[in-house]
Amino acid sequence: MARIAGIDLPKNKRGVIGLTYIYGVAKKTSEDILTKAGLSFDKRVQHWTDEEIARIRQVIADYKVEGQLRSEVQLNIKRLMDIGCYRGLRHRRGLPVRGQRTRTNSRTRKGRRKTVAGKKKAAAKK
Repeated sequence: MARIAGIDLPKNKRGVIGLTYIYGVAKKTSEDILTKAGLSFDKRVQHWTDEEIARIRQVIADYKVEGQLRSEVQLNIKRLMDIGCYRGLRHRRGLPVRGQRTRTNSRTRKGRRKTVAGKKKAAAKK
């Protein structure tokens, strides 16, 4: 089992897909890493030798991944909240940050619905 950047990579996946299990590594970055390490994209993780895994670790050391990247993202969000900009206020209130509507949808950010009394549509006027 290959363990890179503190993550156990799935054995049966192709290398290019297996590396995407690391936080901060998407498909393009994964392809770049394997190219720099001199490995085929199609080679499965379980068939990597210890030498190849070492080369991948060396290449990944140049990238910001896992804990280092997570802490940087959290610091960026904290900075936005501290300076009181619009994006920071949206983060603080737990609302969508990138301009999405909130009258309907946005349940991922807002959580489960909280029923409010008297919020049904007004009766049709005559």
